[in-house]
Amino acid sequence: MELRQLEYFQMVSRLSSFTKAAEKLHVAQPSVTSAIGKLEDELGIRLFDRNQKKVALTAEGLIFQRRVDKILREVAETLAEMHDLKNLNRGAIKAAVPPMIGAYLFPNIFTSFKKAYPGLDLQVFEEGSLAARTMIEREELDLGIIILPEETDVFHTLPIVEEEIVLCLPPAHPLSGKQAVTFSELRHEPFILLKEDSCHRQLIIDRCRQNGFAPRIVFSSNQIQTIKALVAKGGGISFLMRMVTEDAKNITTVPLAPALKIRIGLAWKKDKYLSKAARAFIDFVAGRSINQSQP
Repeated sequence: MELRQLEYFQMVSRLSSFTKAAEKLHVAQPSVTSAIGKLEDELGIRLFDRNQKKVALTAEGLIFQRRVDKILREVAETLAEMHDLKNLNRGAIKAAVPPMIGAYLFPNIFTSFKKAYPGLDLQVFEEGSLAARTMIEREELDLGIIILPEETDVFHTLPIVEEEIVLCLPPAHPLSGKQAVTFSELRHEPFILLKEDSCHRQLIIDRCRQNGFAPRIVFSSNQIQTIKALVAKGGGISFLMRMVTEDAKNITTVPLAPALKIRIGLAWKKDKYLSKAARAFIDFVAGRSINQSQP
């Protein structure tokens, strides 16, 4: 049994596809298929049911998956710890940042951290908060600056700022002159939202459902400027953090009633070994005031 076989098995089990696993691992599909086949022969059991449209784990495969995840996690943490001992002033950090946070809150943090720690490699991945949580939990990323969950047994969190979500309208919209707008007033409006991996999107949909309707979503994008432009042209309404709208032209913002607020902050997995580089980033963010963090 080789470590490479376990890595291939883990990726196939996560993606339910030999083809997607091979693409993710940057290897040829026959290499993955062969490695899994040899692993099954060695174990004397079938790990995957290949008769379905999607490759599915067998009952034995599910048990093996739990063991493999633990083994590979231990290997990754051991390698990270040994790397720390060898390179005390170097290292890499894999961090997730959602589009809205990445465009408006993160740049100052990123540039200031790079000046303070030029030897550390901060690798940033643009992911929605929901996708980021999954990737951090799977230990594909070290941490994220995301919309924080209300309660969690999985993550350590460090709040950075509380932000208000405001309604964004074209200036001529009938609701643009109101002091505040309720979600029930928006049931017939076309919605422009972030994409499905976004916690922000889910919050809006949940609030609509609480008011007895499903939103009519006409466009989804992670490009904040595109959303602003579509709203300005009358393509629909949207919901953005107040900090994002302060420089917006040709759109009107109106508070929601009741107010919709989110907590933004750092999240990292409990009980996971954190490299010195990742700890340095957490300590750096913790030591900054919010005024320093915002552009």
